[in-house]
Amino acid sequence: MAASEAGMNPSLWLQNLAPLQFLRPHWLWALLALPLLAWVWRRRRNRSSVWRSAVDPHLLPHLLDGRDGRRSRFAAATAVFAYALAVLALSGPSWRQSEQPLWQGSTPLVIALDLSSRTLAGDLPPTRLAQARAKLATLLKLRDGGQIGLVVYADDAYTVAPLTDDARNVAVFLDALSPDVMPGDGQRGDRGIEWSARLLAQAGFERGEIVLMTDRADAAARRAAARAADRGYRVSVLGLGGETATPFQRPDGSIVNVKLDADSLRSLAADGEGRYASIGRGDEDLQTLRLLAPDVSDAGSARGEKSLAREDNGYWLLPLLMLLALFAFRRRSGVAAVVLVCLCWPAMQPAQAQGLWQRPDQAAHERMREGTQAYRKGEFERAGELYQRAQGADAQYNLGNALARQGRYPDAIAAYDRALKLQPGMADALANKRAVAAAMKRPPPPKGGDGKNPPKSQDGKSGQSDSQNQDSQQGGQPQNSPSSPKPSPPKPSQPKPSQDSGDPDQSQSNPGGESKPSDSEAQRKADAAQRERMQRELARQGKDPAQQPAAGRKPGQETPVERERRLANEAWLKRVPDDPGGLLREKFKIEYERRQMDALRGD
Repeated sequence: MAASEAGMNPSLWLQNLAPLQFLRPHWLWALLALPLLAWVWRRRRNRSSVWRSAVDPHLLPHLLDGRDGRRSRFAAATAVFAYALAVLALSGPSWRQSEQPLWQGSTPLVIALDLSSRTLAGDLPPTRLAQARAKLATLLKLRDGGQIGLVVYADDAYTVAPLTDDARNVAVFLDALSPDVMPGDGQRGDRGIEWSARLLAQAGFERGEIVLMTDRADAAARRAAARAADRGYRVSVLGLGGETATPFQRPDGSIVNVKLDADSLRSLAADGEGRYASIGRGDEDLQTLRLLAPDVSDAGSARGEKSLAREDNGYWLLPLLMLLALFAFRRRSGVAAVVLVCLCWPAMQPAQAQGLWQRPDQAAHERMREGTQAYRKGEFERAGELYQRAQGADAQYNLGNALARQGRYPDAIAAYDRALKLQPGMADALANKRAVAAAMKRPPPPKGGDGKNPPKSQDGKSGQSDSQNQDSQQGGQPQNSPSSPKPSPPKPSQPKPSQDSGDPDQSQSNPGGESKPSDSEAQRKADAAQRERMQRELARQGKDPAQQPAAGRKPGQETPVERERRLANEAWLKRVPDDPGGLLREKFKIEYERRQMDALRGD
């Protein structure tokens, strides 16, 4: 904005003028090659004249035409001038300055959350964990800028979300935070602080803020806070617990009394040169810790302060250089033609060259991705063309879905047959094939009906048959599509996650019937809220724009098509495993095993 205003206002433009400087002055060394090039040109010119070896030098001016020599000298001077212009442009001449922000962000913040089993205590109703999630959601919503990251710890510390400017990338993990995602139980606050300081250092920050959310601190945690403060990372504490002792049952069955140890937390905050506040309602605790308005004093300037930076003005020399190249091109210079081709090459579309270097599998993946995008936009014909050019069972399955959405049921069944031939037993292709076949046999609904009295042939069908009819009406979602309600696309060598029923932890991890310690009422409420959000998202993705006005109808007023879609979405939701923390659990498990292997190698 400042540069454009300066260009429009001559007075501002003159104020921004500065003494000429070169941003890349080392290119000026190339000018030293000019005398050498001139000597080589003159030597070759002298040797190129056959008359010099046969005629005396004092007779040559009277025998030779001087116009050829003048044209040759003019061409040489033009080449020297073009060479000098190119070198000057590459050296980055700068005679103007523009305003730029002096700093790009504020003090980064890393939250270190205690995820031990003690967070399930009910001294903060409903639980400490529920209160911590709510407080983190408030912080992410109200914090005014600055990078933020999330670390959790129990017996060891792990990164949930690295430092990022987008708080939404951190908020997506809040519902998955639970003690059962941790590889082991414990309360190593010192490791949480050390891991948070390491996260800040890896991001290149010399100063930062660490906030520990826990109910107590030991001597090791206080020493870790002091070390972090020495490195420039201030450690504050948000107390997580009640002041009165509350009985709590550990995972091993023993019962202990837990409460907030405010004295140890205040000592830790003092050692870490930070602040202390106990968790409470509203945002008063966050205001006390000064987390909502990031401290910008460490950035070296006040908010909004700007500095002057030099502009690279070498591009102003390019038009003159191109003009000289055009004159040389007119004289049939091959070098000038190569220069012009090089100058015009960046204007060509990079997509044309990108496809030249793709492997066949990469090209097929690109067509699948483009087909999925076209399918989402409702361009089913284009999606079918792209899927038809791809290879594999998934491509044929998606082709069948696109054809079904176009009403081409026989072609869709043929595509499903090809998918089953490439991958026998593909459950999704079988289900969609049966659904399309049933749609072909089903008579169309009577015209002008209000949909209040659906045909009797639809009433006696079970929920499973309705779920199979999903793709006969809406064609299903393409595989490898993020909008598909399936957890992941099926693979030939692995069972499909969407075929599993029930809780995977009960069917695999606990074959003997022993159940893990259940979470609190707040955890169940959070899971229910997540399922409700997922249901709303699937319902939104499953509706066509033309049928959105019918969304407010009651179940008794649904048309057969709307009823089938609603039952199909419910069937999909029942097939989705209810395990929001599965990703973090596997991630932490892999990290835990890697650390164990590193420790063994170190020993």
